[in-house]
Amino acid sequence: MPRLELDGQVASAQPGETVLAALLRAGVQVGNSCRVGACQSCLLRAMAGTPDPRGQQGLKDTLRARGYFLSCITPAETDLVMTAADDDGLRVTATLCESSLLSDSVLRLRLQPEHELPYRAGQFINILRDDGLTRSYSLASVPGQDAYLELHVRLVPNGRMSGWLKTLPLGQTLSLRGPAGECFYVAGRPEQPLLLLGSGTGLAPLFGIARDALSQGHRGPIALVHGGRSLSGLYYRQELAELAQRHPQLSYQACVLDDAPELPAEVVVSSLADLLAQKYAKLAGWRVFLCGDPLLVQTLRRAVFLAGASRRDIAADPFVTAPT
Repeated sequence: MPRLELDGQVASAQPGETVLAALLRAGVQVGNSCRVGACQSCLLRAMAGTPDPRGQQGLKDTLRARGYFLSCITPAETDLVMTAADDDGLRVTATLCESSLLSDSVLRLRLQPEHELPYRAGQFINILRDDGLTRSYSLASVPGQDAYLELHVRLVPNGRMSGWLKTLPLGQTLSLRGPAGECFYVAGRPEQPLLLLGSGTGLAPLFGIARDALSQGHRGPIALVHGGRSLSGLYYRQELAELAQRHPQLSYQACVLDDAPELPAEVVVSSLADLLAQKYAKLAGWRVFLCGDPLLVQTLRRAVFLAGASRRDIAADPFVTAPT
């Protein structure tokens, strides 16, 4: 059986196991969340031995060259000596400087990193707790505009991470890893129309992307559509409406699935998929950003492609919930 050693702790892999599964079975603590290679929270570095290339898919060339791999999707088929130590500055400590509720189910955190963290609006970071619990959160802040990192945390009933984050006092330090993800604005086609579709806290990266595009001088139309199950699931409505007033090229539309008597006139009752079909049936030449529930994003990705958007112009980071 392959021998796995992580920072002095040893495990033996069974046939068909991933490196992460073998380590966890042996009681070795490894940060992890999605377990499908999306969040990158289980990143380890091989100090001896060669990890299977399948475990390095999606990583930057610089990380692959230094032996980093995603342990959750790396088959444990060879001996490996690994480290989780942050010798290359992949982790950063940040201080909680603001914590507030944006709605009954959304917590806004603003963090001050100990040193500058290079990132692009719309990327995500991982929060790592001391016990190894790790979760991914998109950045709603914009470099150069905001002096903090802004995260929108969905408050999950009995959620281990979200419940813990809600109780943290100001001044608490947090361990972060990242940034990662390819869902961000790239300058170069300032007249191209942009469509930003998101549900729930999928608004966080879209809020950052829209402001980033505007700050970089994007002149083409920018349509931001945010959906929720009910009115309580929508937030930042006033901020987005004011942003659209200041920038004529930006339009903002909110939609909900559940009708209600108190529903404001500007909020329509529709699913994101139906609204997409009604208002954006032809997307050839558009750039599209999709964020939110992974099943919804998968559905919308197919829909915008069938509406004419090129695959290279569809950006979405796959967020999946942690397994039970």
